[in-house]
Amino acid sequence: MKKIISFLFICTFILGYSQQKELTIEDAVLGYYKGLYPASLTSLQWVENSTNYIFQKENEFVFTDAKTNKIVKKITLEALQKQYLTLKKLPRLQEINSSSLTFRNGNSIEVFNYITNSKSNTITFDEHANNSEFNSKAKAIAYTIDNNLFIANATNPKIAVTKIEDKNIVSGQAIHRSEFGIVKGTFWSPEGNYLAFYQKDETNVSDYPLVDINTYPATLKNIKYPMAGQGSEMAKIGIFNLKTQSTIYLDIDTSDEHYLTNLSWTPDEKHVLVAEINRGQNHVWYNSYSVETGKKVTTLFEETSDKWTEPEFDAVFLPKSTTNFLWFSERGGFMNLYQYTTEGKLVKQLTKFNWVVTEILGFDASAKNVFITGTGVDARESHTFKVNLKTGKYTKLTAENGTHYTQLSSNGTYLIDSYSNLNTPRKTSIITTKKGKSTVIYTAENPLKEYNLGTTEFVTLKGNDGTDLYTRIIKPANFDASKKYPVLIYVYGGPHAQMVTNSWLGGASLWMTAFSTLEDYIIFTLDNRGSANRGFAFESIIHRNLGDAEIEDQLTGVDYLKSLNYVDSNRIAVNGWSYGGFMTTSLMLRNPGVFTTAVAGGPVIDWKYYEVMYGERYMDTPQENPEGYEKTKVANYIKDLDGKMLIIHGSVDPVVVPQHSMTLLQEAVKQKTQIDFFTYPMHEHNVRGVDRVHLVTKMMNYIVENNK
Repeated sequence: MKKIISFLFICTFILGYSQQKELTIEDAVLGYYKGLYPASLTSLQWVENSTNYIFQKENEFVFTDAKTNKIVKKITLEALQKQYLTLKKLPRLQEINSSSLTFRNGNSIEVFNYITNSKSNTITFDEHANNSEFNSKAKAIAYTIDNNLFIANATNPKIAVTKIEDKNIVSGQAIHRSEFGIVKGTFWSPEGNYLAFYQKDETNVSDYPLVDINTYPATLKNIKYPMAGQGSEMAKIGIFNLKTQSTIYLDIDTSDEHYLTNLSWTPDEKHVLVAEINRGQNHVWYNSYSVETGKKVTTLFEETSDKWTEPEFDAVFLPKSTTNFLWFSERGGFMNLYQYTTEGKLVKQLTKFNWVVTEILGFDASAKNVFITGTGVDARESHTFKVNLKTGKYTKLTAENGTHYTQLSSNGTYLIDSYSNLNTPRKTSIITTKKGKSTVIYTAENPLKEYNLGTTEFVTLKGNDGTDLYTRIIKPANFDASKKYPVLIYVYGGPHAQMVTNSWLGGASLWMTAFSTLEDYIIFTLDNRGSANRGFAFESIIHRNLGDAEIEDQLTGVDYLKSLNYVDSNRIAVNGWSYGGFMTTSLMLRNPGVFTTAVAGGPVIDWKYYEVMYGERYMDTPQENPEGYEKTKVANYIKDLDGKMLIIHGSVDPVVVPQHSMTLLQEAVKQKTQIDFFTYPMHEHNVRGVDRVHLVTKMMNYIVENNK
């Protein structure tokens, strides 16, 4: 075999030896609702401005001192119901500090003083509100109704920030289809005196028709969908002054359809910082704008790339500073932190890791250290580190191998650390950030201990270019190395996703573990080049040629499987959704004879039908890269189908629109090629809820019936 296989480690998790219970597909798919994923402390979080943490236990909130690990207070549902008669269960907390907790109750935001057991504040807003964001300093909530933005405070439930009748203009919502790390459309200033908001004009964006079959007769539902190479949205940023009740807009001309992202306030509320990205997504200007005038003050710095630039994080200002901030950048090959001033001076590169920084958690009280999360040296893991702001020296605070999710206390003294790995369902600890001392506060039981299941293993392969490729193999219960097993390759393979992680089940969905034992299958997954958390070179190799490097790496995985004596090389199937659907169809059609069966859900078939923001980043426009678009067009290969292929699509998918699958079916008819198709009526990009049992059952039945 040409590929060199490197076993960096094989970590085997024995889920069970002699258990008698059978894990069904239905139970596995609905596992979260049936207690088959590891339990945790519900609503666990720090109490702001204290070293207490809080979690929900049955019908009460429990406060615990992190230093002594002793319970210091409880708030019962009954106590809350005395003040809030309509409250049926413990609410989801939006904020919690040393004297009060804030939560939503119907169409109001409630602030409850738990020291005096009394209502502190109530803000009522319109019952039709969406995209709500409360700010304790402003004592107000921003929200949207349809395409307009409003604010509610204690005296007025509906202050109109925008009154725009043109349905093409949308205010206060996430823009640019939530790319560039955008998750919302409103941004309160540090002291709550202003509200910045995104606005988009979709006049240039084409309508895309979706059909609601649940009306009599069926009705048209148009959505705005900017396809690659076509008209896109024009963005604006508004600043609403709560005192004067007036709005100004930043003086930015976006008639060229460039992007406005990573909006940040300076701590003194005098400036807004905005990352502006050209539509070609290879040039970033980080600009400062005056809140008073809306005019640009300066360009702090620029970043360019011959592939793409993709800022995804807001500026994080150093404590007690209105001028110095930390900025995430991949300019050196890995996502690291750089310190800048608001005048555009690069103070220094703070971190110089050859691995990926993923988040800033906060700072300690002395402002000497910043706490971050990142992969560490093993990209399959996630850890927390303390980094000295002056020297850049760092200390790893999470000791155990695995995937850690941490929260930092307000003063930076303690971490809540919840982690899992192949051998650990979930363990939660309190870690002191000064010395790294860890105290376990919760250990989850193995929820699968009574089930007869197999093993999950990690294997590292070498790609054709020498790159490490991380894989996961699930083997059935009662595995016998002298037998020959069929294989299902589950693939995603696209940007911003990682399938193989050192976490519970190795990052796999529970249905894969169930299917492996129910049908005596090997389930195999490989994170190819282009996937997340491996650095820019690994991730950007796909530029303008989606599918090429990914397929090459997946075939390295196939070669490895064929080298195993217990694999039936003539019975290999492939399955994936979305980008994984693109990979599944591409693998099946561009490599005839390798796979017997393919099941692709919501597949991208032709990248010119995909959205501007994502598609043009990786492929440029169809006009700029016609050869790349033509090569990646899955329908071009339908005549080469050798085996059975099922395409599945939600009938109202607004992400990978149904046109993708329809064009593949059209070409199949033209080429006289028989393929199978199933649609989920009125489902969007994913089939969720109880209907997902139907989906997974259909996919698995199709694979078992045809992978022969």
